[in-house]
Order: sequence, then structure tokens, then C-alpha cells
Amino acid sequence: MDGDAVEQVAREIQLRGATVPAVLFLEANRGIGTLEGLGMLFFDPVIRGVFGGNMLAAQALLADDDGIERLIDRLEELDAEVRPDA
Repeated sequence: MDGDAVEQVAREIQLRGATVPAVLFLEANRGIGTLEGLGMLFFDPVIRGVFGGNMLAAQALLADDDGIERLIDRLEELDAEVRPDA
């Protein structure tokens, strides 16, 4: 999955205020196989907004371990950018 798709999904998740739940979901389900089914349920509003209903692109992102890892990394980066330093 290309970086543009990862960035789009990460930004949309951030805009919806769902960064932490998304990261928790992705981390909790890592290693149980692809996230196509579960991911589609959790991310449905984001996916439809970002991909305009193009579920194949979204499935490719969630089915690819590298794509999932890059999405988690980007979500964590975005979250760190908006949180004030302690």
C-alpha cells in the first residue's frame, strides 16, 4: 500500500478523534491474520470517507502486515504532534 493511502487513512482517523481507539484496535488484532473483516467493521466510516467506497484499496491496506504497521506508526506520529509535551 502506498504512503498516500496510509496518510489519508491516518489523517481521517485523526480528524474523527479516533487515533487512540484505532491504534488499540490494530495492535490488539495484530498477528491473528488479516484484518479485512474486523477492520471493515471498525473503520467503515473512515474507509468510505477516504476511499469513496473503494473497499479494495482499504482491504489492501488492512490485509498487508506492512500497511498495518505503517498505519500504526503514522497514527502514533500524528498523535504525538498534537499532544503537548509533558
